[in-house]
Amino acid sequence: MGKSVGMISLGCAKNRVDAEMMLHSLREAGFSINDDPALADVAIINTCGFIDSAKQESIDEILELAKLKEEGRIKALIATGCMAQRYQDQIRKEIPELDAVVGIGGNGDIVDVVKRVLENQTVEHFPDKRTLPLEGGRIQSTEYYYAYLKIAEGCDNRCTYCAIPMIRGNYRSRKMENLIEEAKMLAQNGVKELIVIAQDTTKYGVDIYGEYKLAELLKKLCAVDGLEWVRVLYCYPEAISDELIDVFASEEKLVKYMDIPLQHCDKQVLKRMGRGGDRESLTALIKKLRERVPGIVLRTTFIAGFPGETDEQFEQLAEFANEIGFERMGCFPYSCEEDTPAAKMSDQIDDDVKEHRADILMEQQQNVMMRYSEGLIGKDIEVLVEGFDRYAECFFGRSRADAPEVDGKVFFTTKGRKPSAGEIVKVHITDTMDIDPVGELK
Repeated sequence: MGKSVGMISLGCAKNRVDAEMMLHSLREAGFSINDDPALADVAIINTCGFIDSAKQESIDEILELAKLKEEGRIKALIATGCMAQRYQDQIRKEIPELDAVVGIGGNGDIVDVVKRVLENQTVEHFPDKRTLPLEGGRIQSTEYYYAYLKIAEGCDNRCTYCAIPMIRGNYRSRKMENLIEEAKMLAQNGVKELIVIAQDTTKYGVDIYGEYKLAELLKKLCAVDGLEWVRVLYCYPEAISDELIDVFASEEKLVKYMDIPLQHCDKQVLKRMGRGGDRESLTALIKKLRERVPGIVLRTTFIAGFPGETDEQFEQLAEFANEIGFERMGCFPYSCEEDTPAAKMSDQIDDDVKEHRADILMEQQQNVMMRYSEGLIGKDIEVLVEGFDRYAECFFGRSRADAPEVDGKVFFTTKGRKPSAGEIVKVHITDTMDIDPVGELK
């Protein structure tokens, strides 16, 4: 065929897995895959439509590639992913440079779409979102030693601020046997760290098995030969069962790291968000986790400036975050998303107030993370080597406490031996650099 395709995938790791599956389909159909979309015949932007900043990033990428199309350097431009799905009636009107816009349900038809745009056809393709493929081959786009395993699609939680159920549809779990087979394939390809993802991983299995099955799945993933670390992201607090906690405590390969997106701690704010819980119940859950899984690293995200959040409610959130001392935390100003219940709430908060509150929490978090890193001094920790920093003149990698793309690094020197990327080594921590641990290879 002789034609090449390049793709930029934006947003979350779930979107990245979708991109990897589309690229595999294209390669199987005879297209060559170019790592640089600017050098390909067809450029695909797998967009994110979650919050305003992500949407703007998607638009900027499309417009940048549109310039290359005008110059004749690429032949066609396609938008896929969440923003394409969400704004299907508007996107080509506002960005006419696009040759095709494909909703998530059309991912499985990407080969046909690419062929059509190469024949100078314009395509708008939005089949039922439930037809998005859950199974299929992938071209791994991460470094060879880690990969994401998407265990479910969509979401049923209906948080009032979130557009994901509207974009992605209801929760759909993948069959456990398919997940285990995919994990084995990834391990055979050299993956050391498997990162389990879904919009809500704790709900895995309830739609197809009638009960929560994440604990059972994690046990089976930990039994896969070749995998050394299994990490889980996006556990919702109300579904963190004693069974799941026991698996975290007992499985050696399961990284003692849990990402629990709490969003707030005030009962009234959480209720307006469409979520349950309050400061007392969340504190009790975290106490239980730390008691039963010693050394567990907890990551969370908060939303600052949700409609109606009072100064007192924000102060309670800041106190809660400082009191708990989450080892890893992100905080985002509330983003008003069209067609969500929260967007219709009358008591919206000014942008500068939202941003100021988020800044306060993140500045506070810097001190928490510094204390955590300082607490590692004198200890030996496992590090997954990622590369060599020429400027700092040392190697770097991630510890069990660090998920890729969202957390920090561990920097370390060596005496003679040069470890390879993907190798898991022991590092003796001697100091900190900003908020990251620094040490020496053992």
